[in-house]
Amino acid sequence: MNDQPSRRPRTQANPGKSGKPGRPHKPYRRPQKDPVRFLAFEALRAVDERDAYANLVLPPLLRKARDKGDFDARDAALATELVYGTLRRQGTYDAIVAACIDRPLREVDPPVLDVLNLGVHQLLGTRIPTHAAVSASVELARVVLGDGRAKFVNAVLRKVAGDDLDGWLEKVAPPYDDDPEDHLAVVHSHPRWVVSALWDALGGGRAGIEDLLEADNERPEVTLVARPGRSTAAELLDALGTEAAVPGRWSPYAVRLAEGGEPGRIDAVREGRAGVQDEGSQLVARALADVPIEGPDTKWLDGCAGPGGKAALLAGLAAERGAVLLASEKQPHRAGLVGQALAGNPGPYQVIAADGTRPPWRPGTFDRVLMDVPCTGLGALRRRPEARWRRRPEDLEGFAPLQRSLLRKALESVRVGGVVGYATCSPHLAETRAVVDDVLKQGDGGAELVDARPLFPGVAGLGDGPDVQLWPHVHGTDAMYLAVIRRTG
Repeated sequence: MNDQPSRRPRTQANPGKSGKPGRPHKPYRRPQKDPVRFLAFEALRAVDERDAYANLVLPPLLRKARDKGDFDARDAALATELVYGTLRRQGTYDAIVAACIDRPLREVDPPVLDVLNLGVHQLLGTRIPTHAAVSASVELARVVLGDGRAKFVNAVLRKVAGDDLDGWLEKVAPPYDDDPEDHLAVVHSHPRWVVSALWDALGGGRAGIEDLLEADNERPEVTLVARPGRSTAAELLDALGTEAAVPGRWSPYAVRLAEGGEPGRIDAVREGRAGVQDEGSQLVARALADVPIEGPDTKWLDGCAGPGGKAALLAGLAAERGAVLLASEKQPHRAGLVGQALAGNPGPYQVIAADGTRPPWRPGTFDRVLMDVPCTGLGALRRRPEARWRRRPEDLEGFAPLQRSLLRKALESVRVGGVVGYATCSPHLAETRAVVDDVLKQGDGGAELVDARPLFPGVAGLGDGPDVQLWPHVHGTDAMYLAVIRRTG
């Protein structure tokens, strides 16, 4: 069905029975395409239709728009805010839209819901004036949905505009005392099961969980890593200037970009001497490299190396000590990304495509092993907000056997006296302590946990140990987890 009516003349008589001219029709105005909002809509559709990640979809769309001359830096910043803000607050906005329509939310076509949520975010999550937010959203609806459904979008958004975010939350969120988890899920836009899991992992009161959920909805800083032997944090800071960057909080290799900084335009990043890497990820790699061990220290392994951030840092640290890193990744295309990240490393290294659960190397080969296992990614919801809506509780059951198998093989791969770092970008207890406890209990008793907290010098709030859990609201990092295990027999 074509929702676009045919073009009409500017005025058209509509005589009634009396023969007097009726009210003249308004001329049909073709919808005007707003490049910023159209790009944001394209990105949201890719996330929904192709299970894409916004942090992978958005950059090429922005580059294409800039190359065409459609975008400047302010346009790119607004498009980025619209995409990420809408994805982060999707649960809250869905609840508000549901309160403004007379049908179940599941009966609203996904493209219509994307336009509505983009509009709701402009109304409730930005400083865009109300009339501009509504009119721009209706115009987008005319372009991508047609005039008929644009009227529906207009009616819904005018209802939403009747109150601010706090007022809407009072209407759509259940009282905290009646159902704390459901209340937090709506107010902070996380699935209920994620709220429950994060609360369990924190083991604290209401303040801790609300601080974490709020941190998940904040825009994360862009953090660079200076790769040892190829650059230093001081060199990056000198090149960028004090207005564009500041040192990291914890990692000696970290540099934090000012808001709006584009890492792809930095020479050191383009040349591979530096990379984009969360500071928590840097801390995990550095911690493994700093565990005291006796005997030889020449062979290191990154057993799940893709896409190569930790591997590049480890390879540089290994080269400084005369050690060699083997970076192994099961997926060949991801192994290719690892190779790109390590290209130019000052010392020898090797990258292979291999399954860590069926490794080609002999048992007891390595002195240090990092096993950063596949997981739900609940620790990186700031960077990948769509993951919270894509993951399901049953995903944990799928990851559990793989995580245990990879850890067992890591312990077999390290020599007696060597160490294994078990890492995840998830704080879910089923992916962290439960995995480590199960593998150690089911083993032959030839391994023991090492207190990892001294390996994070200067970092406060590390808990009771011996493992370490980082948190966005405490440390300003992704929620990285690390357990260090020494092979004893």
